[in-house]
Amino acid sequence: MIRNYLKVAWRNLLRNKASTFINIAGLSLGMAVVMLIGLWIYDEMSWDKYFKNYDRIVQVMQHQTLNGDVGTQPNLPMPVAPKLRQEYGSNFKYVVMSTFNDDHIIGTNDKKLKQAGSYMEAEAPDLLTLDMLRGNRKGLKDMSSIMLSASLAKALFGTADPMGQTLKIDGQFPVKVTGVYADFPANTTFHDMAFISTWTLYMTTEPWHIHSINHWGNNSWMVYAQLNPGVDVAVVSAKIKDVKLKGITLEGDKLGASFRPALFVYPMSRWHLYSEFKNGVCTGGKIEFVIMFGIIGLFVLVLACINFMNLSTARSEKRAKEVGIRKTLGSARTQLISQFFSESLLMSVFAFVVALFLVQLALSLFNQVADKRMAILWSSPVFWLIGIGFSLLTGLLAGSYPAFYLSSFRPVKVLKGTFKAGRFAALPRKVLVVLQFTVSVMLIIGTMIVFKQVEYSKDRPVGYSRAGLLQVEAQNNDMHNHFAALKNDLQQTGAIVNIAESGSPVTNVNSYYSDFTWEGKDPALQTNFGIIPVTPDYGKTVGWKIIAGRDFSKDFATDSLAVVVNEAAVKFMNMKDPIGKIMKEDHNYHIIGVVKDMVMTSPYEPVNPTLFLGLNEAGSFINVRLNPNMGPHEAIEKIAPIFARYNPESPFDYKFADSEYAKKFQDEERIGKLAGFFTVLAIFISCLGLFGMATFMAEQRTKEIGIRKVLGATVFNLWGLMSKDFVALVSIAIIIAIPTAYYFMQGWIKNYNYHTDLSWWIFAATAAGAIIITLLTVSYQGIKSALMNPVKSLRSE
Repeated sequence: MIRNYLKVAWRNLLRNKASTFINIAGLSLGMAVVMLIGLWIYDEMSWDKYFKNYDRIVQVMQHQTLNGDVGTQPNLPMPVAPKLRQEYGSNFKYVVMSTFNDDHIIGTNDKKLKQAGSYMEAEAPDLLTLDMLRGNRKGLKDMSSIMLSASLAKALFGTADPMGQTLKIDGQFPVKVTGVYADFPANTTFHDMAFISTWTLYMTTEPWHIHSINHWGNNSWMVYAQLNPGVDVAVVSAKIKDVKLKGITLEGDKLGASFRPALFVYPMSRWHLYSEFKNGVCTGGKIEFVIMFGIIGLFVLVLACINFMNLSTARSEKRAKEVGIRKTLGSARTQLISQFFSESLLMSVFAFVVALFLVQLALSLFNQVADKRMAILWSSPVFWLIGIGFSLLTGLLAGSYPAFYLSSFRPVKVLKGTFKAGRFAALPRKVLVVLQFTVSVMLIIGTMIVFKQVEYSKDRPVGYSRAGLLQVEAQNNDMHNHFAALKNDLQQTGAIVNIAESGSPVTNVNSYYSDFTWEGKDPALQTNFGIIPVTPDYGKTVGWKIIAGRDFSKDFATDSLAVVVNEAAVKFMNMKDPIGKIMKEDHNYHIIGVVKDMVMTSPYEPVNPTLFLGLNEAGSFINVRLNPNMGPHEAIEKIAPIFARYNPESPFDYKFADSEYAKKFQDEERIGKLAGFFTVLAIFISCLGLFGMATFMAEQRTKEIGIRKVLGATVFNLWGLMSKDFVALVSIAIIIAIPTAYYFMQGWIKNYNYHTDLSWWIFAATAAGAIIITLLTVSYQGIKSALMNPVKSLRSE
């Protein structure tokens, strides 16, 4: 019996090829989109679950209050870790100090690579449950040790055994390889950690590291920990809350104590998706994108299911006579129900198979756009259970109308020709079409606003010239020690215009100070200035804009204690005439100039009050202004050998300022591209459904069109007749979608301090586009029907 049902179902599908194609194409596309979004959400939700102690690993963080606003940061002072071990050791299995994961030069005598890595305390491998390929997790006990990721070990030594080999970090610190661990997966916080070296070695790399052991005011490091079994995160956070406040108070740092630092532990399960804080409260993070794409996936799936059900129910009404004949010949109602269900189930399962094929084809491109390394979960029972279960559910829902409604027909009425679909039979289909286009229009508006926000922020004046500005990170002091010679040789090539050192890149601020005072400062006002030490030619090199006073100059010996401030700093200090004013810290600094605000951190946030001081030690970055009359490729070829000559221990690794600035928009652009991709598919699916419905309606009204044509109706009249119903439905969808999209997108852009407005033209263009797409979709069938010979259309059945 089942075999017969399937055979008849297959024949029916082949008999209505166009309808079958539209049904399967729309549903399979919808399923494919949901699979891709599902894989993306799965990847995001499984972030960091690679670590065996995922549920007990935490990061110690702090809240600090600045002028009533509570800020949250992972940066902590060095005494925190020993204090936690000493006074709260029963709560922690491990407490590990760590540097930030920064770039370093790792190399042998003949091969040097720039790789990201960290200095960590000896228990870090146990905390992170490293999968050791060579050696063991005790490899950081000796001060001069280093553990390499498998990929870095292969890059340095090929197939040779790396164990015991000697390397140098930043060309200065010799270390011995004591272990090789498997690379961290891409969906982990530590995915780019190519090496781990010892904390004891780190303490010897700079004199100020030793001085910071007991200093509570220097927030330059991170602390990771693993809780003991049964220890509650909230309880531990309450216990350690005042650890830093007590330490900084005992140290006599009244200014530091005024920030009211409060420590807490933040579980690994929330690091990735819940990383944003406002006034000391977690306000979300990437979880918002997960929710957004989950909703988009649900919408696209609903669109595909609406198509499937609309066309299935529309086609089923043409089979009323078939039902009458089957009943006359003795078919039971249960048999008819089974027949209709078998057809819809066969189609939905086939759509699922096609969707798997489409996902496999699209996954490589999708991974590039999403910056992921995802694969179909072929071996996951849950994946197959959800996929097949959904296919069956869709088939049952789509087949329910013909199965239960048509199987109830009385054969006498049907075969006499007195059966007519109810007056409101088409109403559910019209409601579903409105719903389809409501969702599609909302997706179009949302995507356009996302791109507009990104472009608006990109067009924000940055206060300096990014084009042709090169940044080279100094991993040691070699370039600083020969800076004058380096500058001279570079200028001799004609490839550069200027060069300068700085303590931070032009696209970031690495240091902040809180203890500056000035005349007229409110004692209650708390400060947190961005600090960037620079050499005199920095302003000329980056192209900043002096709006008051002057730039740094080698001609003024007093500029060693001079400071150039930005507009935000002048406004923060409420200075009407800042030139010549004194700012006090360890020294008295006199303000010599004011520069236009430079966007160095987030392009979506206000510019921080920033001070540019004279550089009195080696700068962390070399800034190079290339000659605009020479091509970048030619200029790089000329300057590369000179950098190699003065910095032989490091490969010449450079970054363009405009490229680094563009990275600040990566998340939003990626989300915009993905949303745009899914929106296009949603529109296509909706149009497929519209085309199918137009085809069905044209078939239903064949004789009506023939009669109208005989009575003198023009092609244009008939085209309008066929199109107006669909245009009306889409217009209703637009009326619903525009205010809804406005409400949600207005809330979204308010997350950005520097944001675009919701321009009227976006809504108008979307509405016009939806109408045009509708007309284009239904016009083919409308015009085709209007051009048909009325003799054929009026021919008796």
